[in-house]
Amino acid sequence: MAEITAALVKELRERSGVGMMDCKKALQETDGDITAAIDWLRAKGLSKAAKKADRVAAEGLVAVATREDGKGEIGAAIEFNAETDFVARNDLFQDAAKAFAQLGLEHHTVEAIHGATLENGSTVQDEVTRLIATIGENMQLRRASRLSVEEGVVASYVHNAVSPGVGRIGVLVALEGAGDKTALRELGRKIAMHVAATAPLSLNTDDLDPAAIEKERAVLTEKAKEEGRPENMIDKIVSGQIAKFQKDVVLSKQPFVMNPDVTVEQLVADTAKELGSSNLKLAGFVRLALGEGVEKVEGPDFAAEVASMTAG
Repeated sequence: MAEITAALVKELRERSGVGMMDCKKALQETDGDITAAIDWLRAKGLSKAAKKADRVAAEGLVAVATREDGKGEIGAAIEFNAETDFVARNDLFQDAAKAFAQLGLEHHTVEAIHGATLENGSTVQDEVTRLIATIGENMQLRRASRLSVEEGVVASYVHNAVSPGVGRIGVLVALEGAGDKTALRELGRKIAMHVAATAPLSLNTDDLDPAAIEKERAVLTEKAKEEGRPENMIDKIVSGQIAKFQKDVVLSKQPFVMNPDVTVEQLVADTAKELGSSNLKLAGFVRLALGEGVEKVEGPDFAAEVASMTAG
């Protein structure tokens, strides 16, 4: 039998778009003959995955997972995309998203999750390829984020959940410090719901991306000029508007949606006082919204393609 080298497997993967494990098996079954291996993959329905790789995948699910262990608490959120929203209702797709989020508790990047091994012995990358072939749509594990605290909680919230832990918006909130875990988790969940609704850009004013501030300043300056404001007053006017902008987009400064009389920062301070916790702080948040930043193709989509193929 011919030696199945890593280079041979890599070449077949590049030519077929199929996962490494399936490529290796195809080469083993065909004694290392790449042409025959491609035919073997086609016969198994696996090489269909490569043909779908250029389709835009902007639907799917966001999944979250949290875990408490001896070192504190960890939370992970991932975005797993497909082409159409009805795939999000597929049990295979949902189960995969949940499994990927669980792996996100241990692996910090999308690349690391891709190489991680699932319970069935397959890597995540190979599992995605298999799902593409099985379900018939392009798919992509697009984003992953992780939060952890040594003391405190990492709370989670999923908006528009289709099943526990998966939906269209996933949020993690890290509260660091001492205090009753049940009370902290409830506070964290409320703040996570707030984050889902308001989509803050940063935790604190100092964390706000300078590019976002400058972009807003440019827009406000141009607007002031269009409104005919005096040239010598524009800087002062815009500076005041920038201060308001920062309060609008910085989580700690935002009015809490469930009680606009207090800011999120004040809510945390009030809760800390109630719990007798002198060191409680809002340590971080993650918000993943499905399809955020993906440019969708206008015109006939995959759902329309399916409908046309099955019409009549």
